[in-house]
Amino acid sequence: MNYSEIAEKISSELQLNSPPIALSFVETIPAGIQIFDQDVPSACSFWQKAESNVFYASAEKHFNCPIGAMTMGFDIPDDVQQDLMGLVEKMCNCNYISIEETEKIPTLQKKKEGIVYGPLKDFPIEPDLILIWLTPRQAMLYNETVGNIRWTAPPVTAFGRPACAALPVAFENSESTLSLGCMGMRTFTEISGDRLLAVLPGNKAQNFLDAFESTIKANQMMQAFYEERKAQFLR
Repeated sequence: MNYSEIAEKISSELQLNSPPIALSFVETIPAGIQIFDQDVPSACSFWQKAESNVFYASAEKHFNCPIGAMTMGFDIPDDVQQDLMGLVEKMCNCNYISIEETEKIPTLQKKKEGIVYGPLKDFPIEPDLILIWLTPRQAMLYNETVGNIRWTAPPVTAFGRPACAALPVAFENSESTLSLGCMGMRTFTEISGDRLLAVLPGNKAQNFLDAFESTIKANQMMQAFYEERKAQFLR
C-alpha cells in the first residue's frame, strides 16, 4: 500500500493543517529506524514529534506518563505502577475522574516492546493506527465517511480523558474513534483548542478514501440546497 499517496489524499481531501501520523506496535526494532533517545513528559508527546520524523520509542520511553503507558498496554514496573496509583488518586481527589472509571480505562492488548511513530507519508511499515487532528467541520465529514454517525448504527461516543484511551479502542475493535482530548493531551502536545483527535485503524485507510468522495458529493449537494433555501429568506 502506498502510504505517501494515502497521506496526501487524506490531507488534501480533509484540508488538514497538520499531517496524519502513523503508529505500529512492534516486538522488535525494525531495521533502519532511528531510536528515540530523549525523555518526554507524556505518551502523547510522541504524536507531535511524529509529524516530522520516523522513530522507534521503547516501552521505557513511555514510563514518564503512567496513564499513557497503561493505555498502550506496556508491562509497567513497580515504581511506575506506584506513580500510576498516585496519579489516579490525584485525579479522583480533584473529581477529574471517578474511582469507578479507573478500571474501565481501555488498554491495548497486542504484545509489544515499543512503538514506531512517524508521518504517514513516510511510514516504512504497515501502520496499526493513523492519527489525525480535525476541526469540528472536518470531523463531521470524517465521521460521515467512516459511518460512525448513522442512526441505524449503535450509538457513538466521542471519547474524553485520557485522550490516548481512544487508541486501544480503535485498535481492539478495528473501528475509527474520535476523542475530544484531555487536559494532558492539550498541555503536552500544545494542539490548538479547536482540534479533535481521530484514530483510524491502518487497515481501514483505503476504505476511508474509497468512501470519502461520496461523502463530499453528498455534502456539496446539500450545501447548494441549503444556500438556495437561505437565499430565499434574504430577498
